[in-house]
Amino acid sequence: MTSVRRDESVRPTKRDEVAAAGSELIGGPIGRHALLGTSWLTPVRVIALVAIGMFALGMVQKLPCYNGGWFFGATSQYTHACYSDIPHLYAGRGFAEGLIPYFDRLPGDMEYLEYPVLTGVFMEVASWMTPHAGDIQQREQIYWLVNAGMLMICAVVIVVCVTRTHRRRPWDGLLVALAPAAALTATINWDLLAIALTAAGMLMWSRSRPLAAGVLIGMATAAKLYPVLLLGPLLVLCWRAGAWRAYRKAVAGALVSWLVVNLPVMITHDAAGFHIREGWAKFYTFSQERPIDFGSVWLLISQRTGNPLENANTYATLLMILGCGAIGLLALYAPRRPRFAQLAFLVVALFILTNKVYSPQYVLWLTPLAALARPRWRDFLIWQACEVMYFLGIWMYLAYTGNGDKHQGLPTEGYQLAIALHLLGTLYLCAVVVRDIWLPERDVVRRDGDDDPSGGVLDHSPDVFVLGRTHHQPRHAMQFEAAPRVRWGAVRE
Repeated sequence: MTSVRRDESVRPTKRDEVAAAGSELIGGPIGRHALLGTSWLTPVRVIALVAIGMFALGMVQKLPCYNGGWFFGATSQYTHACYSDIPHLYAGRGFAEGLIPYFDRLPGDMEYLEYPVLTGVFMEVASWMTPHAGDIQQREQIYWLVNAGMLMICAVVIVVCVTRTHRRRPWDGLLVALAPAAALTATINWDLLAIALTAAGMLMWSRSRPLAAGVLIGMATAAKLYPVLLLGPLLVLCWRAGAWRAYRKAVAGALVSWLVVNLPVMITHDAAGFHIREGWAKFYTFSQERPIDFGSVWLLISQRTGNPLENANTYATLLMILGCGAIGLLALYAPRRPRFAQLAFLVVALFILTNKVYSPQYVLWLTPLAALARPRWRDFLIWQACEVMYFLGIWMYLAYTGNGDKHQGLPTEGYQLAIALHLLGTLYLCAVVVRDIWLPERDVVRRDGDDDPSGGVLDHSPDVFVLGRTHHQPRHAMQFEAAPRVRWGAVRE
């Protein structure tokens, strides 16, 4: 295996057989005499352009719905696999009537917008840019286009942040830019806002700026709940490295930014005093009361056994707690402190696997984390293939159940297979990441001479608290003896 200098960028076409084979479509792997960095087409710009192109293809895929599927026919948006929440919620959540989220009560059963505050702000800003003249169909189309433009900016932010997080591995951002499941799901909902803020937070942490990282993670949590989970891996990693000052800064930044966003909507005052606004609390009560739903392991179990699983909340919470405990022990027992991206991926994947619902766009949560945790094209594409199959499966299932006696689409057994594929694909990627943690010599990032490029203050830091044996000789060292050695915990020379 050819060694790589620590100041040299890692080229995936030289280190990854799948990337090398794929590069034949554009002329093959780059030659050793190529003059990199001499053109305006730097890796960051190339990857950003690719991301824009893939996002545009995802928008084209929604054309059958844009031209009528969202508005006519009971199952047309499912048979074309082009469903999106965005146009439907424009009228369904009061934006078409100019209602203010969290303050104005909605007609119908929902009563208030069921999204976190920063996502609600995003939706409201898009409604301001949508003309209020014309028929409702035209306005919903424009609203989707406005949101798509704003979400495209978020997609570019995500790939740029991923590309810059691992300084010597910029081309790993191409995994995110080319992810097929991400292109298909990018405009289903507003998840890309929270993901962009999370990716920016991880970039700031990798640059040893914990306060800025915490502020961005807090803002991301104000847009979607899952980013707060990243504070858990940081807790264990900072505990092992003794980096408590950096962790306190991150937590303080996250708490303050979350409060700054939420308090103006959260607290109301009347003659009875201060209390929590009902509209603000809707997201949390809705999440708690929501029954088991599409894509979850609980739906699969319920359909197979006929048990409604009324205590799914309790089961999911217990599994999440046990899983987080297992991830924490893995981090403290591992022979080398895991990389931040590895633990972040595992804890978010655990949340997805144990959640009561798995919407197709949740794959976006894991895509940048997967590219940082396991930047290996074969494993990434196996997982993406499973997610694409699930994406097709849920729409075909909804078409089957929504067109009456015609039963055109995927029956229940087929949809259960699609759920199983999603679960197995995610578990496969989790297993590979766990193996890399337990056998750090198998980690492709560390095999190229890095320690934790996403770790910031943790990178090359010595351990101060470890459980079990550590710093042992790699068990499969002979297999990788030609690779550059990483002195675990040593300061970069």
